[in-house]
Amino acid sequence: MSEMLINVSKDAGIAILEINRPSALNALNEELLVQIREEFRKLEQDGTIRVAIVTGQGKAFVAGADIAKMRDLDAAPAESFSGVGQDAFDTIQNSGIVSIAAINGFALGGGLELALACDVRIGSEKAKLGLPEVSLGLIPGFGGTQRLARLIGYGRAIELVLSGDMISAEEAYRIGLLNRLVREGEDLLESSKQLAKSILKKGPIAVRTAKRIVLEGLEVPLSKGLELERKAFGSLFAEKESKEGMGAFLEKRPPNF
Repeated sequence: MSEMLINVSKDAGIAILEINRPSALNALNEELLVQIREEFRKLEQDGTIRVAIVTGQGKAFVAGADIAKMRDLDAAPAESFSGVGQDAFDTIQNSGIVSIAAINGFALGGGLELALACDVRIGSEKAKLGLPEVSLGLIPGFGGTQRLARLIGYGRAIELVLSGDMISAEEAYRIGLLNRLVREGEDLLESSKQLAKSILKKGPIAVRTAKRIVLEGLEVPLSKGLELERKAFGSLFAEKESKEGMGAFLEKRPPNF
């Protein structure tokens, strides 16, 4: 039986997935990537989890892919390895569950690509982020060349990809790579849980729909995106959830979703 490389805990609609390979700075090998994918699929099937927080054990979030395992790969196995990583991270991004990356330390290479697949990134002040693959004669292979530019724009993304430079959490926050920065003395996981709890108070169907429409809109022209929004907006009026939400607003009481 494979060793479990992820610690999973659940509480009141929130799951915490802790990458547990600290002796290797939580480096991503194929086994760990498959476990990430399967754990997210299990959370979807669970039906009670609406927000998942991804973090790392020890001093790293995820320090990259497992270079010791990658070194002897030829072209075809390397492409296959890239596919495993992309599949795992696509599963996170396309999940109806809201994902929060709680970046506790190094998020380099595949670690940053994991964070990019999450909906929100919250970073400790001590976190370091980067895509250093060109220093190895490689490029990011788990979505980094695509997701980073979509998030922070071509100019900033291409500089990080081509230089391979590692940046501070402060700089990552400044350029929009991090949504929130947790200062020294504050609790990263607790800050992430507070955001998760805030999301849990909102309409679950509306949250899932909003995530889906924003993601789909990134892939189509504005006119098509507006059409997607219009149809989704209308569809929510057929749900009991919206009736409750609007009723609660007018009656000046908390909604009961």
